[in-house]
Amino acid sequence: MRSSGVWGAAGLAVWLGACTTTAPPPATGAPAGTLRERIAALALGQVEFGSVSLLPVRLEHSRLAGPFEDGGRRLYCVRTRMYGRTFGKPERPKIVVRDDGGALSVLRDEDDVCEGHRSEPFPELDTASAPA
Repeated sequence: MRSSGVWGAAGLAVWLGACTTTAPPPATGAPAGTLRERIAALALGQVEFGSVSLLPVRLEHSRLAGPFEDGGRRLYCVRTRMYGRTFGKPERPKIVVRDDGGALSVLRDEDDVCEGHRSEPFPELDTASAPA
């Protein structure tokens, strides 16, 4: 005689209990990494920086300008030299990143706001794009 009613439900509960985690899930709004690392990750997710390239790309001499205020917005400019999709001559992608209280977004068609701002080396982007 087979008793699948109680043992089946209890066995399933024990099995499901073993599959659950006891650690709390990470906070939804908590950003991971430093601001510079988050900007680098955002840049690497952009088509301009080779995110959908079938050929492997390499980023060198990356630069970051900012933060600076423009029209009440807190902005950063990211630019680099990207090698791999063209033979010999590097592409020079550039994006403008807006920091809105910790939420980062890319602004399109606003490259002119980057002119005249002092930039510094941005090794986080070069390191993040290096093959593992």
